[in-house]
Amino acid sequence: MNATPDPGADTSAAQAEVVGLCQDLIRIESVNFGDGSGPGERAAAEYVAEKLSEVGLDTEILESAPGRASVVTRIAGADPSRGALLIHGHIDVVPAFPDQWTLPPFAGQIADGCIWGRGAVDMKDTDAMVLAVIRQWMREGTVPPRDIVLAFVADEEAGGTYGARYLVDNHADKFEGCTEAISEVGGFSLTVAGKRLYAIETAQKGMAWMRLTAHGRAGHGSMIAEDNAVTALCEAVARLGAHQFPIRMTKTMQAFLDEIADLFGITLDPDDMDATIAQLGSMARMIGATLRNTANPTMLTAGYKTNVIPGEAHAVVDGRFLPGYEEEFLEQVQEVVGENIAIEMLHHDKALETTFDGALVDAMVASLLAEDPEARAIPYTLSGGTDAKSFSDLGMRCFGFAPLRLPADLDFSGMFHGVDERVPIDGLQFGVRVLDRFLRTC
Repeated sequence: MNATPDPGADTSAAQAEVVGLCQDLIRIESVNFGDGSGPGERAAAEYVAEKLSEVGLDTEILESAPGRASVVTRIAGADPSRGALLIHGHIDVVPAFPDQWTLPPFAGQIADGCIWGRGAVDMKDTDAMVLAVIRQWMREGTVPPRDIVLAFVADEEAGGTYGARYLVDNHADKFEGCTEAISEVGGFSLTVAGKRLYAIETAQKGMAWMRLTAHGRAGHGSMIAEDNAVTALCEAVARLGAHQFPIRMTKTMQAFLDEIADLFGITLDPDDMDATIAQLGSMARMIGATLRNTANPTMLTAGYKTNVIPGEAHAVVDGRFLPGYEEEFLEQVQEVVGENIAIEMLHHDKALETTFDGALVDAMVASLLAEDPEARAIPYTLSGGTDAKSFSDLGMRCFGFAPLRLPADLDFSGMFHGVDERVPIDGLQFGVRVLDRFLRTC
């Protein structure tokens, strides 16, 4: 195989192929309902394994449960003494209901210069970019500067128990030597004051998925009930849903806001950070959530018959806490809902934060600038979470870097788990070029 060539190498083959790869992946309905009732990821895993095997890579499909499949392979680099880079991407998607969509969510159709479908941005677009780049490399005999491990994993959309968590707990040897990792929701552009910023994820909030339970006296629905579990629960949920947690400035968000302040030529007002964030347009929803902890009620259950007052009622809450603020968050949730509401943790995972420096970050920034000279790379905190939470347990420094150049008016953050999810084809091809440069130099 050839030594790593000039980072400005021709990527036309990968740019041409990435469109079909993305469409194919979207058409595989690897829907994750979070309760084990979906089809699983086996079909998507087999597709990915086949595409990698076609170009000579040895792949393994690892199942944590029937149908819950992940794919892992390793590409030998020019310098085996260097730490390996993990590129991980999930192959499951959240559900989509066709009657809510403009185009069918699992057809992978092209319209208005975009590929439409569930997973187009979360995250089968990135899976396709990685496949396209690696397939061209393998056909041409390109050797990366260091070992690269590829992991296309199951179950990210439900916390990773059957995917990344399973791999880390049971197949850690597959990631031997990996010191750094990249994955989704980073390296995308957002246009602010006419300038293109590229947000590279260096931190993400922790997860606290909770069940709230209120207990009361069961009885006949026609009678006076002063101890009604449904009423108590609804009051607690309303308080929590309306509660605004205090702003807490992390290192990552301080760096992000300093860049925004410089861009606008303003001095940040610590008493009104929301005003600065509001200038980010549609991205304000996601970025604004990284200035404070959040707790959003998402599900309610109670009772079994109209004329029976139930003895208990339940709510499910999606809680997210900033790096360093988990204890404060849990205390405040209990305080808001009240001592008579029981809190059960359904799924818990840590917050992550690393610094915006080092050779890997330098390679990210350089690869973006090479394709977009006006690029301005900045660190940011992801309001959600990724499989980095699991892979970081193996000692890796984890980043979100899945480069996309996006139209200024595209509601990118609204695409995640939303309707009419789509990715611009030219943005996808931009991502291929940047990713190729990055992997040749990192």
